[in-house]
Amino acid sequence: MRRMMRIGARVLLAVVVIAIAVGIWKREEITRLIAVNGLFSEQRIVQNFSHMDRLFRSRVLDRGTGPVSPLPAGVAEPIGPVERDWITRRAVTSIVMLRAGEIVQEDYFLGTGAEDLRISWSMAKSVLSALFGTVVAEGRIPDLDAQVTQYVPALKGSAYDGTTIRDVLTMSSGVAFNEDYMDFGSDINRMGRVLALGGSMDAFAASLKTRATRPGSHMHYVSIDTHVLGMVIHGATGRDPVELMQERIIAPMGLEASPVMLTDGEGTGFVLGGLNLRTRDYARIGQMFLQKGFWNGRQIVPADWVAASTAHQAADGAGYGFQWWVPVDNADHGGDYMARGIYGQYIYVNPAAGVVIAVNSADRGFDAEGVNEENLAMFRALAQAAP
Repeated sequence: MRRMMRIGARVLLAVVVIAIAVGIWKREEITRLIAVNGLFSEQRIVQNFSHMDRLFRSRVLDRGTGPVSPLPAGVAEPIGPVERDWITRRAVTSIVMLRAGEIVQEDYFLGTGAEDLRISWSMAKSVLSALFGTVVAEGRIPDLDAQVTQYVPALKGSAYDGTTIRDVLTMSSGVAFNEDYMDFGSDINRMGRVLALGGSMDAFAASLKTRATRPGSHMHYVSIDTHVLGMVIHGATGRDPVELMQERIIAPMGLEASPVMLTDGEGTGFVLGGLNLRTRDYARIGQMFLQKGFWNGRQIVPADWVAASTAHQAADGAGYGFQWWVPVDNADHGGDYMARGIYGQYIYVNPAAGVVIAVNSADRGFDAEGVNEENLAMFRALAQAAP
């Protein structure tokens, strides 16, 4: 009996030692997984969204050596009661509004400040689209109707086999993908755990085997589509998409602070949602697009790509361009369009009014019915308000 107890004690000790060793070995991954599980909690969400580099693998991008591009102060447009109520209900943390290239409104809320680097979430998709336009312009991708697998052979046999670049640009890949953030087992949350645990985003994209619709026939928002665009850029240029973004978009912009990009375990940029900038710098990107890709003394994005990517492109008439949201009724509202991310991140551009509105939020009710429509109505009201 004593011998059995000694053996049992030794086994227990061995299990404890192994558990401790695994805990130390996987400490970083476990910490990140815990961070993912609490990322959107009411108590943490605001600070998490301003400090994502503390929670995930990341890399700092070089803002370049040039001076900060100016955003001069215009005539201030005060916050009215309707806007203030909207700011409170939608948990807005910052808003920067430009009219004719001048700051007419800039405010920060919920304990945040002007120097916070805020997570873009899917606004990053629109920035990657800008980079994609530069690659197209140099002739590296001469045909948007070419097959994705022409540039990314690793996707042969996946749900992307038979899908064109245009299909992916317009979120019409047809790939079956559950984007429900409230469903623990959804594809988008499985992808988040791959990111947190140091897995490969490339491998995750290649693992998708099921189609929901025929490619090009239906716009269905699939976040991993944007990662595939990054893979296409890499295949077409032989360059890391994040390095190219730093070289062609970030450095010429004259941003205030060096951005941070979240990465997977292989160092591959989380280009579909991992960009972190100051709110004023999001506004700069919007102003660059309003000026048809021209900013800080140079043509950063080709003007024809700006026009194409912010026009209706989805085959079934959905309000989507090339990784930009384009309201179906935008012809009646100054030709407006926007970059949009979960939990209330926006770059709204209204060319006719000459207005750009950059907003960051921590809106845990972002996916409730009518919220996107409510936010668009607010941006349109602000754009049309008398200066």
